[in-house]
Amino acid sequence: MKTNPDASPLAAATESMTLLVAAVIVIDRQNGRVALIQRGPHAKFARGSWDLPVGKSAPGESITATAVRELGEETGLVVDQADLRLAHVIHSSFGVESPNGFLTVVFAAERWSGELVNREPHKHSRVGWVAVEELPDEFVETTGTALRRYLAGADLLSLVGW
Repeated sequence: MKTNPDASPLAAATESMTLLVAAVIVIDRQNGRVALIQRGPHAKFARGSWDLPVGKSAPGESITATAVRELGEETGLVVDQADLRLAHVIHSSFGVESPNGFLTVVFAAERWSGELVNREPHKHSRVGWVAVEELPDEFVETTGTALRRYLAGADLLSLVGW
C-alpha cells in the first residue's frame, strides 16, 4: 500500500481499518420466528436479499449501542443492551463498503418492545417476522450463515475470504 508522507499516522490507520458492524437476531421463541429485513432495490449490495437488522458502528460507539441503535432505526424494535447475547462473529477479509474487511458482531435478543415496521423504506423493501423453519433462500450469505448456525447451536465464528 502506498502511503502519503504528508498524511498523519491516524489517517493512514483509518484508511486500512476493518469496518465494525453489529447485527441483531430478534427471536420470538414462543412463536418460532425471527425479525428480518429484505434489502431494497437501492441497497448498496445484495438487492432483494433478506438480512438481519444490521449496520455500521459510529465512532466512539460501543458495539452493543450500535446493535440497539441500528435495530431501532431499521425496524422500530427496541432492546436493552443488557438483553443482548453474543450469537456469532463474522470476520471477512473484504466487503462492498470495506475493502479492508469487516467484523460483524451478531447478537441475539429474546426480549424487545415496539412493533416491527419498516422504518427505512428507502433502504428496505420490507420487514417481517419469518418462521425459523421457513427462512428464505435469498439471504445475505454472511448473516444467513450466522443466523442458521445460531439456530442450530453451532459454531460462533465465521471466517470469510481468509
